[in-house]
Amino acid sequence: MKMICLGDSITRAQVSADYVALLRSRLPEATVINAGVNYEPSSETVKRLDDVVGQDPDVVTVLIGTNDANSTLSGTLAKALRKRWKLSADPTPEAYAANLTTIARRLQDETMARVAMLSLPVIGEELGSVPVRRAAEYSEIVRRVAAAEGVTYLPLNERMTAYLEEQGRAPGTRYRAEGRLAQTAAMQHFLLGRSLDAISRGRGLQLTTDNIHLNSRGAAMIADLIEGFTARSIAPH
Repeated sequence: MKMICLGDSITRAQVSADYVALLRSRLPEATVINAGVNYEPSSETVKRLDDVVGQDPDVVTVLIGTNDANSTLSGTLAKALRKRWKLSADPTPEAYAANLTTIARRLQDETMARVAMLSLPVIGEELGSVPVRRAAEYSEIVRRVAAAEGVTYLPLNERMTAYLEEQGRAPGTRYRAEGRLAQTAAMQHFLLGRSLDAISRGRGLQLTTDNIHLNSRGAAMIADLIEGFTARSIAPH
C-alpha cells in the first residue's frame, strides 16, 4: 500500500512533531510518503496534484489550510504569505473551499486512491479566542467539502478542541500573529537541541510548540485518525 500525506509544514515536520514517521512505524507494510511543503497555502497544494496523481497512490490524506486560516488573522501575515507565494490575492474562505474541492475531485477522478481530508489543527490553545474559532471555521469548510465530494472527513480539530476542554487549563503562552514564537521555537530546537516537547512544556502548551506547530501529543492525534481510516479502508467487507 502506498500512502501519500499531503500538507504544509505540519506534515513536513521539520519544525513540528512528525506524524508521518509515526504512521511509518505503525504501518510497516505500507510505503508512507511525506508530501508536506513548509508554509504552503491550499492554492499551492493544488499546483502539486500532478505529482501526487503520477505516483498512483492507494491512500491520500490531505491536511492543508492552516496557512490560509492564519493569514486571515493579521494583515501582516496575509502580506507575507502573498509575497512568499506571489499570490494575486489574499486567501479567503471561499477560495479555500474551491481549492479543497479541486483537490478532492482530482484525486478521485484521476486516481484509485481512498481519500481523507482532516480538519485543521487548533491555532492557539486559548479556548474561545479568535484564532481557535478561525481554525474551527475553516475546519467546517473541510467538513462541508468532504461531504459534498464523498471523501472521508477526519475530525482533527474537534479532537484537539475536546482535549483542551477536558484538560481545562489556560495556555501559558497565547497566540501571537507576528510569527516570533515559531522562529524562537525553531532556534531552540535546531541550535540548542531542545526537543519539541520540551519547548511545548516550557511554554505551558499542551498540543503545540508555538500555537501552530505540533508537539508529539498533537502529532499522535493525527496519526491515530489516519491509522484508523486506513484500517477501515482495507478491512474486508
